[in-house]
Amino acid sequence: MRILITAGPTREYLDDVRYLSNASSGRMGFAVAAAAVAAGHEVVLVAGPVALKPPQGCHVVSVETTEEMGRACVEAFCDCDGVVAAAAVCDYRPLCRHEGKLTKTGEAVSIEMIETDDVLATLGAGKEGRFVVGFALEASNAREGALQKLRAKNCDAIVLNGPEAIGSEVNSIELIDISGSVVASWDGPKSELARCLIEWIDQRWSGR
Repeated sequence: MRILITAGPTREYLDDVRYLSNASSGRMGFAVAAAAVAAGHEVVLVAGPVALKPPQGCHVVSVETTEEMGRACVEAFCDCDGVVAAAAVCDYRPLCRHEGKLTKTGEAVSIEMIETDDVLATLGAGKEGRFVVGFALEASNAREGALQKLRAKNCDAIVLNGPEAIGSEVNSIELIDISGSVVASWDGPKSELARCLIEWIDQRWSGR
C-alpha cells in the first residue's frame, strides 16, 4: 500500500519571529513511517518542524504551518490507500499576523485567535474508499473525547494517548475502531507501538 503519514507539530506565527506551537517531538509519527517502510509499504511523510532524521525510504514533505500541512496532505492523499494522522497540529492561529517583530510597550497585549482548518476532518470527509486512522491526545474524559473525534472526523480508527506521550520515547495507547470498541492496547517504546499499529492496519486493509 501507499500510506500518507503526518507527524510533528505545526506553527502559527504571531509576527515574523514568534509563533504558537506545541511540544510534539514527531517521534510517534516518524516511528509509524519507519514501521510502514519496514513492512514494505510506500510512505509519504508530511512532517512539521522537528529535530529528527526522516526514516530511509520515505518521500518526505516538510511543512511549517497548519495550512501548509493541509495542502500537502490533500495533494498526497489522492494517490494513497490511507492515512495515519499522528501530527499535533495547532487548533488556533492569530487572526492577524504582525509584520516585523512586536516590541514591548509595558502594556498588556490581546491577541484574537481563530480556528485553523481541520486537516484530519478534511481527509476524512474526502476519504472515499481509503482508510483514515487518527490520533487523539486527551487529558480528561479521554475515551469520550477520542470517540467524539473518531466520529466527527469520519475516521475508521483512532489512537488514544495522553499528555505524557509528548516528547517521550515510550507511550501507552488504546486503539479504538469505528464501532467505538477498544480493539487493542499497547505499552512500550514508540517504535514497537508503531509496528503493532502497522500490523493491525495490514490485517484490516492490506490487499483490498
